[in-house]
Amino acid sequence: MATVGIVMGSDSDLPVMAQAAEFLESVGVEAEISVISAHREPEVFYEYARTALDRGYRVIIAGAGKAAHLPGMCAAIFPLPVIGVPMKTSDLGGVDSLYSIVQMPSGIPVATVAINGGKNAGILAAKILAVSDGALLGRLQAATERMKSEVEGKDAKIKAVGYREYLRGMK
Repeated sequence: MATVGIVMGSDSDLPVMAQAAEFLESVGVEAEISVISAHREPEVFYEYARTALDRGYRVIIAGAGKAAHLPGMCAAIFPLPVIGVPMKTSDLGGVDSLYSIVQMPSGIPVATVAINGGKNAGILAAKILAVSDGALLGRLQAATERMKSEVEGKDAKIKAVGYREYLRGMK
């Protein structure tokens, strides 16, 4: 049974939201991905959010662009944490999405990550779940160490080959 629901308003959001699913999978947290438009399918959306707790979700990650109602509506209905991922938009670069998600009324909080911050949403969801799961906390700490080692490895390579050569290798 999935403990994190990942929902987005359009399949065009999938490359960003998949980053959350991939991180969660890497630390052993099951997630379920859905595409539901709060504007085009309000009844479907309402049923999704209303039944999420019964389906085993303990956190919902909701990605949305432009008016970005999906995360806030999830938070209004789902009684546990909701993490909003503002999507980069062609019109305003995602600032419209960011403002829509962070400007929630008092009593309806949505934790919000950076524009297109799918991976951070997955990490935050795992951290929320790890509060009551020592084994998950251990896996998160190991993931943090892996990220640290990756950065140290890149630094060592830049020092070994020089930044110009390193940059050529990135192209």
